[in-house]
Amino acid sequence: MTTPKNEDCNKWEIDISDDDIFAAMKDMEGFIDITLSDFRELYHFAFKHARERLLSAHSAKDIMSSEVISVTEDTRLPAVVETMAKNSISGVPVVNSRMVVSGIVSEKDILHHMGDEGPKSLMGILTECLATKRCFATALKGLAVKNIMSSPSITGFAETTVFEINCILTKHNINRVPIVNQNGELIGIVSRADVLKAQFRNHER
Repeated sequence: MTTPKNEDCNKWEIDISDDDIFAAMKDMEGFIDITLSDFRELYHFAFKHARERLLSAHSAKDIMSSEVISVTEDTRLPAVVETMAKNSISGVPVVNSRMVVSGIVSEKDILHHMGDEGPKSLMGILTECLATKRCFATALKGLAVKNIMSSPSITGFAETTVFEINCILTKHNINRVPIVNQNGELIGIVSRADVLKAQFRNHER
């Protein structure tokens, strides 16, 4: 597992305007001798440290889903697509016979292999299909998971903090992190939605 630097984890941080700062100062009783730029810098540092503290209070084992839908390297892609659609998920871990994670397959991987020169986005595929009645999905029929999966998969451990998981999601622009034990065996999964729920729970306390 690769742990990104902290600056990779705060890209969604909301910037504040001068009007926001003036409004905040009016809400405070008394007078603060501080410039707008100093106030803004203090806000960003405080926000970063507070968010890291709250997300570091919990680990993957506290928010992960233990019942994980997975596939093997030899699973045919039509079956994978059906599984993902049936369970309303956008990606699944790939495991071997010992449940060791060897990769992951996502909607992005599937879209990327819909035709050699075909569109690489859902809207692009729909546009092409409506214009030409061509079905790019037929290119998937002869493929197995091992032909398109992303490998090695980026994983975490049960003790990995939620903050670190969020860093991984942000840096690698992925939506889920398989959680493994010391032997690399799949024991759970944490999605971007799980991290967001953890943030909201911390905010409500």
